Amino acid sequence: MGVIYLVRHGQANALAYGIADATDDLSNGPGGLTTAGATQAALSGGFLAGQIDAFTAAASGDLPRQQQTLSGVLGAFDTDRPQPHVDPGWNEYSLPALVGEATPEMYRDGRSYQEQLDKGLAAWIAAGEHDAAPALDGGPAESYPQFKARVSDAAARATELAGSGQTVLVVSSAGTITQWIAQLWGIPDDTWPAMARTMVNASISKLIVGRSGTSVVSFNEHGHLSDRDGGIATFR
Repeated sequence: MGVIYLVRHGQANALAYGIADATDDLSNGPGGLTTAGATQAALSGGFLAGQIDAFTAAASGDLPRQQQTLSGVLGAFDTDRPQPHVDPGWNEYSLPALVGEATPEMYRDGRSYQEQLDKGLAAWIAAGEHDAAPALDGGPAESYPQFKARVSDAAARATELAGSGQTVLVVSSAGTITQWIAQLWGIPDDTWPAMARTMVNASISKLIVGRSGTSVVSFNEHGHLSDRDGGIATFR
């Protein structure tokens, strides 16, 4: 039986969310982790290091916030760190394209930003193959069915890595992680975004891979990021 730990990236600066003129906390570069996000990644790594001896494989998408979180998690392990593997299949959908023209004020408000994102996601899902969101890097546009297929393919590669008795770390984003879980649980496309909204930065979900397929045994664990004084848990 293999095990896959899915870790959402830590808190990222606003440039990662399509706020083009954001200037807050660029300590880890445009689209990278905030100072809090780097701490979250380290805490998640420390939590996992208390649960397992080592990972046999580790992968993330190519987004800065994902790669930096992967490095932060692996940094909690003293030895036997696998060589990180970049798999763009774990990238998030294109936030700038779906959010549209979001301002720093809208982003700081939180609710206004989420409402605009929800509208963009709903329209993208409803359009099917007839509408494709332009990629963040100016690459090929991606329709919702194409996004689903990309996530499914990335999940198949991670499942193959898990094999029998292997322990795999995957760092990705809320939409991508919950898309795979939604596929495993048979959650309808139009309600899948509600799962993503609940996902905490640097949270951990655990899947097991066996003869009968892949099963989710925990979702969005974040107790290691919370305490009675408020902790460092964030949603964005």
